[in-house]
This record gives sequence, C-alpha cells and structure tokens, in this order.
Amino acid sequence: MIGRCIGETSLTQISFISKEMPQVGEYVILEYNQKVILGMIESLVRGSVSLNNEIYNPDTVAKIRQIEGDDYYIKGTVKILGDINDNLRIPRTPAPPGTEIKKAPANILKDIFDIENSLKLGTLINQSDVEVGIDINKMVSRHLAILAMTGAGKSNTVSVIIDGLLAQNGCMLIFDMHSEYVDAEFTNGDVNVIKPIINPRNMDFTEIKKLANLKNAPIQERYFRKAFFEANEKVKQGVAESNDFIELLQINLEVMYDEGENAAEKNKIMDVLNKIEDLKIKYDKLLNTSAGDILKEIKLGKANVLDLGQVDENTAEVLVAHILRRSLRSRKDYVKNHNEDALSYPVFFIVEEAHILAPKNRNPNSKHWITRVAREGRKFGMGLCLVSQSPKSVDEETLSQANNMIILRLVEPKDQRHVQAASESLSEDLVAQLPSLNIGEALVLGLMTKIPTLVKIDEFKGRQRGGDLDILNQWKTTKKSQKKRAKRDRKEIMDLIS
Repeated sequence: MIGRCIGETSLTQISFISKEMPQVGEYVILEYNQKVILGMIESLVRGSVSLNNEIYNPDTVAKIRQIEGDDYYIKGTVKILGDINDNLRIPRTPAPPGTEIKKAPANILKDIFDIENSLKLGTLINQSDVEVGIDINKMVSRHLAILAMTGAGKSNTVSVIIDGLLAQNGCMLIFDMHSEYVDAEFTNGDVNVIKPIINPRNMDFTEIKKLANLKNAPIQERYFRKAFFEANEKVKQGVAESNDFIELLQINLEVMYDEGENAAEKNKIMDVLNKIEDLKIKYDKLLNTSAGDILKEIKLGKANVLDLGQVDENTAEVLVAHILRRSLRSRKDYVKNHNEDALSYPVFFIVEEAHILAPKNRNPNSKHWITRVAREGRKFGMGLCLVSQSPKSVDEETLSQANNMIILRLVEPKDQRHVQAASESLSEDLVAQLPSLNIGEALVLGLMTKIPTLVKIDEFKGRQRGGDLDILNQWKTTKKSQKKRAKRDRKEIMDLIS
C-alpha cells in the first residue's frame, strides 16, 4: 500500500497521504464499489507538522529534529484514468476518503500498453520492465507533435518512430531542414533522398508569384497573372515556343511590353520582367523544367528525405507548401476517383523545425498547407508530425490539430504555457514535471496511447547525424592540419630555393 485518500475526492482527482515516498508518474490502483480504478501520481510534497513556516530560528529546527527525527509526511495527488475492467472509463462515483492506494501491478500495465499493431516507443520511467507501445493508426491519422528544448532527445525520438514505421512498410516524408537524415542508417529500411527541385509547370500561380516577390503590387500581378495563364494554355495545346516555363513567362511579358499603349504601362511590365529575371537567378537550382513530378519520387517502405539543408527558409517554405498542396490533391483524387496515377498510399509527413515552417507571427504558404493537411488529411491518409525546440513560436492553431504529443524536457515557461494551451489533456501538474525530465525521457499523451505516460524513449540503434559537435576535438584537429600544412609549405619553399 502506498497511502490512503484524504479530504474531498472527485471523479478525476484525489489527494492522498503516505509514509513511503512514491514517484511522480507512477501508476496506482484504488479498489471500491467492486471497481478497480487506475490512476497516476501527478504531484508530491514532503513536509513536517512541527517544522512549519512559522519557525524563524535554525536552532529551533535543529532541536525539533532531535526530538522528532525523520517523522515526515508525504502528500500527493492522483489523476484518475479510469476503470480497468470497464475499458478505462471514468467512474461515476468518487473514491471514499480513506480508500487504500496501491502500486499498480506490472501485469495490469503490460495489458494496457500491449496495443495491436503498435510501435514500441520505450519503457515506463518508473517500471523499466513495462514496454510502451503507441497506436500507429491513431498517431498517423490524428497527427503528432514532438516538442522539447535543444538537446533533450528530439532527433533520437524521431528516428525511433521512423524506424518503427519502416518495420511496418510505412511511408514517411521528412522535411529535413538541417540534412540530419540524409545519410542516416535505419535498421528496418533505407533512406530515399529527394532533391529540392520543382518543375515550375507543376506550380500554381500563388507559388510562382511568391517566388517572384509580387506582393502589394496589384497592377504588376495582373500582368503576371495574364502571362502565367497564357503560358499554361500554350503548354496544354502543345504550341509553346519554349520548353522552359519561366522563359515562356518572359516571352509573354515581352509581347505585352511591345504592345503596350503608353510609357506607364510599359514600365509596369518591365518591373515584372525584372522580377522574373531575379527569380531565374535566385531560384536557378530550385526550378527545373526537365525535372519529373516530385511526388513520384516518394517511395513506399522508405524513409523519404527532402534535403532542405542547402536552401534558404523562403525556398524551404515554397517546397513544403508545394508538396503538401499537391499531395493533398493527389490523395483526394485517389480516394474519391480511384485514379491509379495519383498518390495511392498514405504518407506521414515529418515537419522538422515546425516553428519556421508554421510560425506563430507570420503567414507563409507552408503554414497554410500544414494547417490545411492537419484539418483535412485524416480523411485521405495524410498524417503530420510537427517537431520543434521552440513550441512557443509554433502557430497555436496548427499545434492544436496534433491530437498526440511527445513532450521531452521543456524548461521555458512560455513554451510550457503554449503547449498546455494547445493540449486539452495536459494538466498543470503534468506541466510542472517537464523541467525535471532527463535526456530521452518524455511525457506521452493523446489518442495513440490509452493513458498519459512518462516514458524512457528507446535509444536509436542505427546511425543519424543529429547531436552536438565535438567543438574541442575540431579545434585540435584543425590546429594539427594547419601545422602540417605550414610544415609542407616551408619544405616546398626550401626545395625551390635549393
């Protein structure tokens, strides 16, 4: 027995008193009214009736301790999770005060975490013999957020999930902002690297307009729009003067310039032509008319990685928006019309650096399509995983669409409040535990797990580039290389002199 209920009890929470120190996150059971109720310890305090806050002399404390010894009390709260024998439904009657609180047996917990077709995430922090599995279907269809401060174990957690999905022949596309997964090695499948190249013929007007930096310029946009749709029509009819779509835009604009009726009109068209020229120079490596359909490069049973490490944030936003927009349209076409040329299998999109691609205070096109997929994707087999070390900077509406969360160590209060505002099941007491988590430990909650869980995430067995650089070693290595180079240079000079 851990302790007994005290004070007023409710259907969702009870207070208890104990003589033995349990652990936060530990599961307990209460038996009453022929029910076996599961709960989780959310908070603990230790105190002494004699050593209260009204004592102002340390010597008095020492004297009382000599008399009292280690006669402390332990108080805590338990979150009620549900009736074990009734599919974890919340009981209709609260526990009577004085009810015994016992540690939950391992066999009961193993039954709860033994989920069919699950992905093994790790083990319970307080009971390492109990493995924790998460429901893959609910994780993918109801979306996931992995949140933590830098260095808390996000990359390891993402890698464990990817490897687990590969074991099920899953399909995921990682928007890899820092090229962490490009040369990763997974035990259950291979990496398929996708280059950040788009065929401009597959882009819509809004995407190309953003690349051309046509904002707050309605007259320029009107000319650009006309050139864009004329170019598309010529491509469809097979009468285009060029295979280069951007060059087609220029040709159409040049015709408009030649036909311009006055200097003002010609100046506006020339401004658009200049922006098209800037677009060609700036996005020379992004746009390639000879490139194939980027969606066709996504492979089932592979860890598909879109390498965004060498592109700027604006280009990354365009790529992410382009792929999500076309993926959603393609999946709708397959599900509704059974089009065999469309994307024929579900995809789990892992959005690294979600605070950049779906920021709180900006509205890039990538944010629009991430939120759109979060709202509509479930019906068409599209899942999202938002990964961020700065939760407070992620758009709250987007974050709230993630019905599952894996939260590793979070110390910043603003981050904690932002995450709590986005999650209905994250209580104040659970939030209070986030700063005390060690590296690789996480609070897991949502539809993919039957109950909120404190988990020690498994260590990824493959190879992945994430983690801190060995700064001292790189300094030493560079110094040695410089000395060798200087010695070689001196020798070459002496050889020339001699």
